Amino acid sequence: MTALAPAAPATASESRAAVTGGQRATWLAIGLYAALAITLVAPLVIAFLWSIVDPKGGWFAPNLLPRGVSLHHWAAVVNDRGLVKSIFVSLFISIVVMALSAVLAMPTAYALAKIPFRLKRLVEMFILAPLIVPGLIVAVGIGTLFFRVGLAYSVPGVILAQTIGTLPFMIRVLAATIEGIPADLVNAARTLGATPFRVGLTIVAPLAWPGFIAGGLLSFVASFEEFEKTFIIGAPLVETLTVKLWATLGGKVMIFPNAAVVTFIVLLPTVIIFFLAERAMRNDSALAAGMGKL
Repeated sequence: MTALAPAAPATASESRAAVTGGQRATWLAIGLYAALAITLVAPLVIAFLWSIVDPKGGWFAPNLLPRGVSLHHWAAVVNDRGLVKSIFVSLFISIVVMALSAVLAMPTAYALAKIPFRLKRLVEMFILAPLIVPGLIVAVGIGTLFFRVGLAYSVPGVILAQTIGTLPFMIRVLAATIEGIPADLVNAARTLGATPFRVGLTIVAPLAWPGFIAGGLLSFVASFEEFEKTFIIGAPLVETLTVKLWATLGGKVMIFPNAAVVTFIVLLPTVIIFFLAERAMRNDSALAAGMGKL
């Protein structure tokens, strides 16, 4: 038997490289956590402090913390009769927009994923146009059309307007998911006489469910937090939670405490959705792949 030779010790240059790599990783992690704290944690902390400011003491410079805390503003917002209605209107519109986006995105996503044709890149750019153009410009453009056809100041008009903004998310995620479906399954079904609608309903749709879930979550959140299109087309008759947030700002005088309370109410469904998505993706690689296509 031959004895195994001992491993050669690391050279000084390799040791220095390992230390340098570890330091870079540490500084990168510090930078990322610092950016997260500045862009996300700090605004949320400030908003929470504003929401519990005691109206008798206020919060003025140079004080870093409010003089007193109170749930007065939370009670004022929660007791608002229009708040519950705004929440239900937002949830209803977001659910309908999510379902409508899935139905409308399916044919386009399949064409982009499986059918070769000329000018495909141009079509993809056209689909992403609502995300490239500022939302206010898109809202003004479709608002002019909706006023003429009678869809302004109505829930169907707001649903259609928000669907324009959510379709790019759904199409992009679904197209990336459908690309992974084996073409042999579709060809076999077509050979056996299945119609294109039957193939899409029984083969493509079930296999593309991770894309539907990932795109649906993004569509729901985008619809729930949409303001420009909803305000221009639906306000004041259709009042979603984001429009309610704008109203609580007080017009010419900004009421920070009330706006901070509604901000946390708007964020709550988003946090719950992404928490559930994270738990689902942890145990399902297919869903993680569908969400990761973004």
